[in-house]
Amino acid sequence: MNDKAPTAGIILAAGCSKRLGRPKQLVQMKGRTLIERIVDAALNSELTRIVLVLGHRHEAITRLLNQKLGQKLGQKTDPVRFNIVINRHHPEGLSSSLSLGLAQVKNTHASVMFLLGDQPLLDAPAINALLTAFQSSKKDICVPVQDKKRGNPTIFSRHFYASIMEIQGDSGARRLIGLNPSCVHHYHTKNPAYFFDIDTEANVRAWQTMIDPAKHVKMQR
Repeated sequence: MNDKAPTAGIILAAGCSKRLGRPKQLVQMKGRTLIERIVDAALNSELTRIVLVLGHRHEAITRLLNQKLGQKLGQKTDPVRFNIVINRHHPEGLSSSLSLGLAQVKNTHASVMFLLGDQPLLDAPAINALLTAFQSSKKDICVPVQDKKRGNPTIFSRHFYASIMEIQGDSGARRLIGLNPSCVHHYHTKNPAYFFDIDTEANVRAWQTMIDPAKHVKMQR
């Protein structure tokens, strides 16, 4: 029996996108928003449960997902596989979303993958490759790396659940990775999906160039 399975996915998408100046979750490219892409990638992966943590503009994002993914959700998953939780304390930092998401799955899943809601290149094969690397290792943490640069998502076994629940502020789980090097499996990869995210307008333009240089970015306000 694999004591690191099953693995749940927690999508962290509660932030207010201060650097971008508008909700990054609703950045649209080729008719699909960033949050749609992340949720769809998770649903198509081998993650056994997905929890989406929203906060800023959660009403608009939830409405959009119901409209765009409602039928798809019904086709791909039973009601308990995907759910949305609202982080009313998201201004306090990323840690509040970590603990809220983890609370949904810590009693039912042996490990958890934290996915960021702003990685537009991430797809189901990339998620599954990281899962395979984690399950094949003897480590309790798995992190994608390229040339010593750490990427996302990251995976933690239940061994670190208590420590994650104690994190405060906006640092996320990075400190746990740094404090426990012997527990970390480095998944070496050249896949850019793990290392590209959307924080600024320059990132949006770079994403546009990657997938469709001929079209302009559209933003939903």
